[in-house]
Amino acid sequence: MTVENGAALFGEEELRDVSGVRVGDRFVEVECGCTSARYGDAVGRLRLFASGELQVCCDCTPGCDQDKLSPAAFEKHSGRETAGRWQNTVWVIVKGDKVALSKTCLLRYYHKKLKSSASGGGRRPPCHRDEFVRCAGCGKERRFRLRTKEECRLYHDATARHDWTCKDMPPAGRCRVRVSCEEEEERASRKASRGCARAATCKGCVRCVCFGCETCRFAGCACQTCVDFYRINYMINSS
Repeated sequence: MTVENGAALFGEEELRDVSGVRVGDRFVEVECGCTSARYGDAVGRLRLFASGELQVCCDCTPGCDQDKLSPAAFEKHSGRETAGRWQNTVWVIVKGDKVALSKTCLLRYYHKKLKSSASGGGRRPPCHRDEFVRCAGCGKERRFRLRTKEECRLYHDATARHDWTCKDMPPAGRCRVRVSCEEEEERASRKASRGCARAATCKGCVRCVCFGCETCRFAGCACQTCVDFYRINYMINSS
């Protein structure tokens, strides 16, 4: 059964003690945050969808324009020193206390989506569209192509670092030239094209957004996303 109404995502009892609850047409929104030892609390609004998608609109400062961030991206944006464990570091307020997402019911549909992806979900797995990582030095965004497991690993490791800079970008092109902070950032019109097979300027669809597969998850990685993927995969294969 497909959940179409945000009010049907969670029971009233489940959300009663959670702060900042707002029920939309197809989502539930709650207040959230992530704490950095250096910068303190970064707060935002987490939207949860029946599809398993999670979006954070950051309110860390009045002028912050970071919208529709993944929880992992929000964790990195907050300046959290140890990235990659967003389920434990991103929190919501329950009965006045900060409680990690992993200790709430709010990841129910995310885990269902992860389980479906691990088992194949009955559909052809999506390709991986290009993604961008922002340099901690110059603030420019650099493109990562995600067509192979090796390319996915480079992007995966880059997003886990809060101090990633342009010089950490792998050499590209025939001449194996490294990118520096002096290089110009891609134009916005060029950024709009991210390699979706369905539409050149796609902003994210079932053909190009992957929630986890053998190509973009890594058995030897200790981050929570990869650990969860292989744990659920193991449970499915063992049942």
